[in-house]
Amino acid sequence: MQTTKIPATIVTGFLGSGKTTLMRHILEQAKGLRVAVIVNEFGELGIDGEILKTCAIGCAEEGGADGQIYELANGCMCCTVQEEFFPVMKALAERRADIDVLLIETSGLALPKPLVQAFQWPDIANVFTVDSVVTVVDTPAAAAGQFAHDPHAVDEQRQADPNLDHDASLHELFEDQLSAADLVVLSKADLVTPEQLAQVRALVAEEVPASVKMIEAVQGQVPLNVLLGQHRAAEVSINDKHSHHDHDEDHDHDAFDSLHIDLGAVDRDRLMQTLQGIVEQHAVLRVKGFAALPGKKMRLLVQGVGRRFDAYFDRAWADGETAATRLVFIGKQLDAAVLQQALKTAEV
Repeated sequence: MQTTKIPATIVTGFLGSGKTTLMRHILEQAKGLRVAVIVNEFGELGIDGEILKTCAIGCAEEGGADGQIYELANGCMCCTVQEEFFPVMKALAERRADIDVLLIETSGLALPKPLVQAFQWPDIANVFTVDSVVTVVDTPAAAAGQFAHDPHAVDEQRQADPNLDHDASLHELFEDQLSAADLVVLSKADLVTPEQLAQVRALVAEEVPASVKMIEAVQGQVPLNVLLGQHRAAEVSINDKHSHHDHDEDHDHDAFDSLHIDLGAVDRDRLMQTLQGIVEQHAVLRVKGFAALPGKKMRLLVQGVGRRFDAYFDRAWADGETAATRLVFIGKQLDAAVLQQALKTAEV
């Protein structure tokens, strides 16, 4: 009978900071470990879950006999701890003999503290412990004095609603994610100068105790022994860590909209040009999804933060799978009909 608690690593960070890239890297290194994964996709389509299902350790579809990926798609995980997170943790507890490590990726809007506090609940505490909270910081964005990659999109959000100070809200979220951290990963370190990197290190150092280690990363490349096996039992000390939302009964993410657009096959160049136009004209923080290209057997993965987009083929379309284009947009006051009409020009 297994008596040792299962270690859980919580990966948090702002939109587009590189959480999924880090999670993918962990899974690629974790051969031999039986890893259960919970992803919290802030959107109607589980794009992050789909990305993680391409991991190299043979992760199965949820619901299968060996399924190990659980997706909480009904909004921010820290807002739905009781309704969404707790039932999944109970299901995993029943399979404790099959699990070595639990990885949890929060949405970019989640506050880590309520999630860590959930590990104090008896039904969870008897089986799991928080090995560490890993906060991923977008180094270029932080070096630019922002917390999202594109400050213009954030400013558009703030101006769109005079009752909400989105810039301050993001600042508080950034601080809250750091306040819970046991390890800080400075992502995209190759995209800044040594001077900028030092600046970001100093910025983060103001928000975390000296005992919290910072490590630089490129494409999520962090040694597995740095990320796992920290034995912090973070749930024991989390109540002592300050959060801007300590006295809030609930925190509000209503400033952010999320919608998805379905298309057929698209022209790659027209799609990327259209997406660039959309983020310039609308308050879009994040774009992610997949595209089908005519004559291509591979699926094109598309991810965008602000005005920066990446696109690459991630895998072949599976037998029986319909090759289609699916995109999720996260932002403020988004109009699905307007975006759909704009994207129709990319279809072939």
